[in-house]
Amino acid sequence: MNKIGAIDIWTLGNKASLLFYLIAASYFMNAKATPWDVLAYLVYLCLNVAIPIFKGKRPRLALMAVSAAFVVYCGEQLSPLFYLLLPVQLCESFRLAGFKRGWELLPMLLPLAVVPRGFVPVYGLAALFSFLLHAGLREQGGKAERLENELEKSREELQRLARSLNENEEYIRQSEYTIKLEERNRLSQRIHDEIGHSMAGALIQMEAARTLLGLKPDKAAELLGNAISISQDGLERIRLTLKDMKPKAEELGIHRLRLLADELSARHGGSVTATVTHAGDLDVITPIQWRIIQENATEAVTNSLKYSKATAIDIEVRVLNRFIKSVVADNGRGAPKIVKGLGIIGMEERSASAGGTVIADGTNGFSITTLLPRSDGTPEPS
Repeated sequence: MNKIGAIDIWTLGNKASLLFYLIAASYFMNAKATPWDVLAYLVYLCLNVAIPIFKGKRPRLALMAVSAAFVVYCGEQLSPLFYLLLPVQLCESFRLAGFKRGWELLPMLLPLAVVPRGFVPVYGLAALFSFLLHAGLREQGGKAERLENELEKSREELQRLARSLNENEEYIRQSEYTIKLEERNRLSQRIHDEIGHSMAGALIQMEAARTLLGLKPDKAAELLGNAISISQDGLERIRLTLKDMKPKAEELGIHRLRLLADELSARHGGSVTATVTHAGDLDVITPIQWRIIQENATEAVTNSLKYSKATAIDIEVRVLNRFIKSVVADNGRGAPKIVKGLGIIGMEERSASAGGTVIADGTNGFSITTLLPRSDGTPEPS
């Protein structure tokens, strides 16, 4: 139901209650209603039920004026009780006409000049009732309008943010694709400029050596030597190029953990935060150990989200003298007794395959510690 519809219904209720009082008072005063009284009631009902049907301002004001004039006529010709219906007509007309609150009090006092003295107290109460009701309706209507405006602004802001987010995502995708194209172009140009020229030179040397092989063996051998040297130099350039392109294992490993933390924080809208810290020489961690650390961290984070009701999860990788230590700890409710499920058992099996172990602790939040031995030949401390 819209705001105008609600006000119209309350106004009809106001009119109906006053009309019911008028009918009841007429019955007790006259002991019966004449046919003219019944006709007046029905005409009044028809006029006022028709008012909310029209959406235009002018037709509604015209019907209100006709209804008010009809009430005055009935008050003069049939019964002064009809004057009790006049205040609500005036309040409704002034509200629709756009007058400020309080101005309807003045015209509501004018009928006192024609209302019989005995009906003045009742008329005053009816006028006060109608005024208070319409004042309350205006106040509620104003609040509803302000809330609707705020809701509309919030909806527009949400749509703007959604469009901005989509544009940012599209920009990110285009940027990533552009970066890939630029990297491919750079690599292609580098191969063409450095390696392609070397291979072309080696090929020319070998073609010349084949031509001179039967005529000048010494010269052919010299050309073949040059071709071999050029080819070796080209292969070395290929190796260096691939080495520059390939990221280090430790960069991939710690980056995957940071990506896990970022996805976790973004997926839970700030209700769960995740951090990644590291210490020591990450170069000594092998790709197999990084895979174990990554899978154990993912399983530990999943358990924290499912069981501990944590709001913060910390992931730490620390390289010690003899061990590589990876800890996933949260600030959740913990567990006084650790029950090993499939998740913890799987972490233990993965770690054991590389000579490591897993320690679960639930005394202060919940933490999973993975210990893997170093395999770089570092001497043990004495």
